[in-house]
Amino acid sequence: MIARRHFLQTAASAAAALAAPRAFALGNPSYPSHSVKWVVPYAPGGATDVLSRLLCQRLSERLGQTFVVENKPGAGSNIGTQAVITSAPDGYTLLLTSTANAINASFDPALPYDFAKSIAPVAGVARIPLVLVVNNDLPVKTVADFIGYARANSGKISIASSGIGTSLHLSGELFKSMAGVQFTHVPYRGSAPGLTDVMSGQIQGMFDNVTSSFELVRAGKLRALGITTRERSEILPDVPPISDTLPGYETSSFYGVGAPHDTPREIVDLLNREIDAALSDPAIKARIAELGAVPLHGTANEFGGMLTDETGRWRKVVELSGIRKE
Repeated sequence: MIARRHFLQTAASAAAALAAPRAFALGNPSYPSHSVKWVVPYAPGGATDVLSRLLCQRLSERLGQTFVVENKPGAGSNIGTQAVITSAPDGYTLLLTSTANAINASFDPALPYDFAKSIAPVAGVARIPLVLVVNNDLPVKTVADFIGYARANSGKISIASSGIGTSLHLSGELFKSMAGVQFTHVPYRGSAPGLTDVMSGQIQGMFDNVTSSFELVRAGKLRALGITTRERSEILPDVPPISDTLPGYETSSFYGVGAPHDTPREIVDLLNREIDAALSDPAIKARIAELGAVPLHGTANEFGGMLTDETGRWRKVVELSGIRKE
């Protein structure tokens, strides 16, 4: 009788433990009891908004409260990031983290916060390859052609980026260093004006996220020479990795979710489970694929490890390129 009672008690405890995450997700004990702010530290539009709105809609449906996208652009993502860092650690203010956070940690000496210590990693969202695109009139067809042309025309080639210290800029600096070539960096306020000048021939090339350039490549308005990841992009399958020509070359952009440090672990874990599940949803997977992105699955701890690795990776690129923010 005692053994049977012990078994029933153990079974009941196990059932309660399994039910706990579901009960928490449904608002018992309380989270979320009102709307949640999802801060995007960039201007409206583009992949950041698409990814954020996809996930916020899913979270709203699953957790019974509205997840609201709020754009806070400026200072290379620092304004939006700091707004989240200084918010209450209660799960009601989240940050769309990105490559910029990893770069700024080593690139900006005046950064008013320690990102690694101020943000609790929640979940990965997506990784996006970059692509080297050039003007159609440039007499090059491959990465090797481009390197040869750049060496023969040292200092005469201009490469656009979306701003100093961005992944687009640093991808070019890494390429320049590894290939032993020289070109002039021309920063723009965003990708669009840079791509426009590459198409017109005012600028010869650009490293850009495939998200904003693949349609121009498909339409024949730009020529794609190489992808910055070791794997080919499903959205530009005929474009080879730059590492095929420059062994060891690799960069990409990534997005994830963070919360203020000291956000309760049960809230972090709940959000991680829901976001990770959303990334497996067929409709969301299809939309992410349309952007040329690859979902980032894993636990909050795994995403935290990825943030550490990415910060170290970009720190090396910054050191190698020799650039500094004034």
